Amino acid sequence: MTVNVSPALPAAPSGATASASFGFKVDISRGARIGRVASEWFSRPDDQRYLSLSELYAAVRARADRAMARTVESRAVRIEANRDDAEWLTVVLPGAQTSIAPTHWSFGQLSALVGAPASYLRDLPAPLAAINLQHGLVSHRAEMIKTLETDDGRLELRAVTGPDYGRIWDHELVGAVMRLAGDGAGDTNWKVPGTLDWATMTHNPFVDVTKDTTTLYASDRDVFLFLVDDAHPIEAGRLPNGEPDLYFRGFYCWNSEVGAKTLGIASFYLRAVCMNRNLWGVEGFDEIGIRHSKFASDRFAHEAIRALANFARSSPAPFAAGIKAARERIVARRDEEREEFLRKRSFSKSETAKVIAAVLNEEGHPPESLFDFEQGISALARSRPHQDARLELEGRAKLVLERAA
Repeated sequence: MTVNVSPALPAAPSGATASASFGFKVDISRGARIGRVASEWFSRPDDQRYLSLSELYAAVRARADRAMARTVESRAVRIEANRDDAEWLTVVLPGAQTSIAPTHWSFGQLSALVGAPASYLRDLPAPLAAINLQHGLVSHRAEMIKTLETDDGRLELRAVTGPDYGRIWDHELVGAVMRLAGDGAGDTNWKVPGTLDWATMTHNPFVDVTKDTTTLYASDRDVFLFLVDDAHPIEAGRLPNGEPDLYFRGFYCWNSEVGAKTLGIASFYLRAVCMNRNLWGVEGFDEIGIRHSKFASDRFAHEAIRALANFARSSPAPFAAGIKAARERIVARRDEEREEFLRKRSFSKSETAKVIAAVLNEEGHPPESLFDFEQGISALARSRPHQDARLELEGRAKLVLERAA
């Protein structure tokens, strides 16, 4: 088997062709389907969608430049409300010159800090909610809290966290990605992905970046980015019909500078991205997460950025070699050996039959190699309606493939 990464579109791997009209022929019946990007795509309104990394960076950097963090005693925080306005509630911080309006998110953090249900407090008139919050803050045992305020023409309290919260700014993550991917619009190999044409089963990397197609997102509480190198496919073996089995490299990453989620980076190989941003035919999925603890910034610099850079610049040869080894590693030739292989890995009798049937249906022969079994387990995972069950099966499929390494 030859490993080939095309340096430019005309020099695609043997047997693969691409053009602005047709793209690359792919087989998405293999590997896993991941819906994380699709869930982001479905939920983001237009004002959270960006067309380039530079546009995204400018937005999140500007709000960081207008921000101020301070650590204060919780009992010194005052909650104010207007008896004549049932919805008016503000926060007065020690040392602040004026009161600050909490965002929806920071109000929830304040409520959690004092052990009160935010949904309940939001339904109360502001004066009653203020009394409850003030009582909780005065009796709060933690004593110190860290706040994040932003002046965008109107002072807002964006976050309330513990004093040891290790903030990684959203623009730091976007800036790190830009050093690898430029503008994310095709000026480097890394770009907003194209789309799968279901009629021809080809992945077309040549799609204009619009509000409908972009995978660069930011809200008032987080950022999420998904990029691929989908103009330079990787050939890792052949399909049963003799055509090349093509993959692309991809990664997505996320962060919240206000404590809504951890920082994380996921890298993988995939065969296609459809219009609603489901990832198809995913292999080699790997993920790193960093909590915003006291030393989060150091871990971000030394672990996350290094891992992302290594993936972005590394050769795909080890991945293709691993696929080749898995294809060549024969572990079962008879029906009883196939059943024994799966049953030893805690698959039920019913699951074992479904895995074997999936391989027979997709590959045209019963499973023999580690690669066959991995594909069959991934097919079983795709049939699971619940995400937890899918992830559990995909993890077991990955373990099977790792045996070839």
